[in-house]
Amino acid sequence: MFGIGFPELLLIAVIALVVIGPQRLPDLARALGRGFAEFRRATDELKQTFEEEARAARSQELRQKLLAEGKIRPPGATDPYPPEANPAAVPGPAGNASGASAPVADAATATAPPAGQPLAGNDPPAAETRHG
Repeated sequence: MFGIGFPELLLIAVIALVVIGPQRLPDLARALGRGFAEFRRATDELKQTFEEEARAARSQELRQKLLAEGKIRPPGATDPYPPEANPAAVPGPAGNASGASAPVADAATATAPPAGQPLAGNDPPAAETRHG
């Protein structure tokens, strides 16, 4: 950390023992430990605050960019594309080429195909190959 190795730490400990004395040395070490812990706690809290503020600034910047590009709408804004403007969303003659309304699946009555069978309209599952 500061280029202090074990011999230097041992020398500092011996000097502290001689100057402070064996009775007060544990109290001093305890006080130093508490001071370092409080310093670390304060720096961690400050770092966390900076990270939260930076995250909030990035989020606000991204939100402003997406609003400017029209990719998101502000709360309470009306939908610029109502369902009537999307022909695929409206069943009936405008909704598909055949003029018939598209079937709507009901989640309560829908059933899954038997195991190993493809879903309707999907490709069959690919054959499994074993490498070994």
